[in-house]
Amino acid sequence: MDNLLEIKDLSKSFILHNLGKNIQAVKDITIQIKKGEFIGITGKSGSGKSTILKSIYGTYRLQEGSIWYDSTHYGPINLAKATEREMIYLRKHEIGYVSQFLNVMPRTTARQLVTEAILEMGQTKEIAHMETEKILDHFELGRELWDSYPATFSGGEKLRLNIARAMVKRPRLLLLDEPTASLDHESKWKVKTLLEQLMKEGTTMLGIFHDLEFMNGLVNKEYSMKNGQFSRTIQKNITISL
Repeated sequence: MDNLLEIKDLSKSFILHNLGKNIQAVKDITIQIKKGEFIGITGKSGSGKSTILKSIYGTYRLQEGSIWYDSTHYGPINLAKATEREMIYLRKHEIGYVSQFLNVMPRTTARQLVTEAILEMGQTKEIAHMETEKILDHFELGRELWDSYPATFSGGEKLRLNIARAMVKRPRLLLLDEPTASLDHESKWKVKTLLEQLMKEGTTMLGIFHDLEFMNGLVNKEYSMKNGQFSRTIQKNITISL
C-alpha cells in the first residue's frame, strides 16, 4: 500500500431504541492518508468527527465501508473486519489514541501507566523507567503526582497524562480526539513540540480539532465536516521531514 490508511465509503448510524430513531453519524466518508502525513478534521460538535476516529480504533463497528491499514505485523488489514485479538495487538503496538478522557484501572499510578505502555513495546525496564520520567517531566506533571492515582488529578492533568501515555510509544498511527481541549497555553505548546517530533520520526496522525490556531502549522490537510460528511478540503503548506 502507498498509503498507511485508506478509508472508503465509511458509514455509521446509531439506533435509539427508546425513541425508535436511526441516527446517521457519518455517511460515505472516503479519505487516503499517506505515511508520515498529518490530517486534521474540523467541524461543529455532532458533525461526526469522533465517529471516524472510533471506527478506525475499533470502538465502533461499521455498517458499510472499509478501513484499510498497512500494518507492520499483519500487512494490509481491513480494520472494519479485524478480530478483537488483532485490534488489541494493533492498539498495543501500532495505533495510539488520545481522547479527552482518561479511562484506567483505579489503583494504577501515573508512573505505572506510562511505564507499562513502554514495556508493551518491548523495551527494557531501565529504558522504560528513564523514558517515563522524561515525558512526565516534559508535561510538567509534578513529581508528587507520579506515584498517585489519576482519579485525584484535575482534568488538565489527566489529559496531559493521557497524551504522554500515547506519545511515549511512538505509534505508527496516532489518533487525536481534541488533544488540547482543557490545556493552558504552555501545555498546548508542549503537546505541539512532541507532535512535531513524532512527525519528523514518521508517525502518521489523524486529529480532530476545535482549536484552529493550534492546528495551523501542523497538519498537511484539513477536512471540514458537516452533517456527517466532508464539506470541503483545505491543503496546507506543511513539509513532512522524515
